[in-house]
Amino acid sequence: MSATNSRNILIRPARLSDLEDLVQLENVSFDTDRMSRRSFRHWITTDHRAILVAEVDGRFAGYILIIYHPGTRLARIYSLAVAIPYRGEGIAKLLMSAGEQAAIDDGRLYLRLEVGVDNVAAIGLYETLGFQKFGIYRDYYENHKDALRFQKCIRHYHDTLQHRPVHWLRQTTPFTCGPAALMMAMHGLNNSYQPSIEEEINLWREATTIFMTSGHGGCHPIGLALAAKRRGFKVDVWINRRDTLFVDSVRNDEKKQVVELVDTCFKREAEEQGVDVHYIDVTQNELINAFKAGAIPLILISTYQLDKKKAPHWVVMSGFDNDCLYMHDPDPEEGRKGELDCQFIPIACEDFDRMSCFGKSRLRTAVVLWPD
Repeated sequence: MSATNSRNILIRPARLSDLEDLVQLENVSFDTDRMSRRSFRHWITTDHRAILVAEVDGRFAGYILIIYHPGTRLARIYSLAVAIPYRGEGIAKLLMSAGEQAAIDDGRLYLRLEVGVDNVAAIGLYETLGFQKFGIYRDYYENHKDALRFQKCIRHYHDTLQHRPVHWLRQTTPFTCGPAALMMAMHGLNNSYQPSIEEEINLWREATTIFMTSGHGGCHPIGLALAAKRRGFKVDVWINRRDTLFVDSVRNDEKKQVVELVDTCFKREAEEQGVDVHYIDVTQNELINAFKAGAIPLILISTYQLDKKKAPHWVVMSGFDNDCLYMHDPDPEEGRKGELDCQFIPIACEDFDRMSCFGKSRLRTAVVLWPD
């Protein structure tokens, strides 16, 4: 509870009984990109979020919605609105401060938001609260206006994020995370390289393991490296195991034989084509040192911390600091996270070791593309 201009202001968690007030405020506050009644009901009743409302003398005055992304240390301010009679009284600042504290209490390291480039008042507030601009998102809103991207480190450290301007790409099928990640890395090192859907499928055909536990096979690290080599990139592979990769995720004996054959063929071709395969433990320090040297690593992770599915998934390293490694994830997974939530994702160092270890064999592998 706090007081501003002799008014009693209460910030509290939203309840289902606030639903009508939330919808009414949303419709008054925004001409486009409005949240629906169904969305508000979802966020009030689900986990991985903080939705707070402000009351002034017992009257509904505003709300803030902050979304937490599982498996990461990132929180994002999804929406903020203050009722017209209460604007100019510091309600937005109080909601922002309360939302930031909620994110801190949930163990988040970074708080992000997007704001229209012409929303001068909001930009001024965010800058006053310590947010720093780190990008722009073109054609972000339904009315085609651009959005500025702001970020604030809500745990205080004495280091600076080092990142690479890697263009983010969405995978267009459920099984082409590897090709999408590889296209990001190749374009990041050579902007004359042009990704396309046709290229994405061709890369998968060149690098696929054929089978996985079910459905289409994913991509073998050496297969991805060979595909990059064919396109003129300097590349090597890091693997912590010498045996057949992914075979323990295939139950059918005939399919196992195919996976073993593909693995053997990739390793033989790598030797013939001069692609270096290093059988080493893939550590954070090795990845960071490669990144410092100008390389862009592709890293295989398990999605268990993200979605509890234990699936192999390729991501691209896009930055690091003393506490996190940052990733571009090519899979937004509609309904769970959007495009902006998949870029520069902060993975805490203590979480990364668990995430970058796949399967019963505890496979760690990376495909590292180097600058010329």
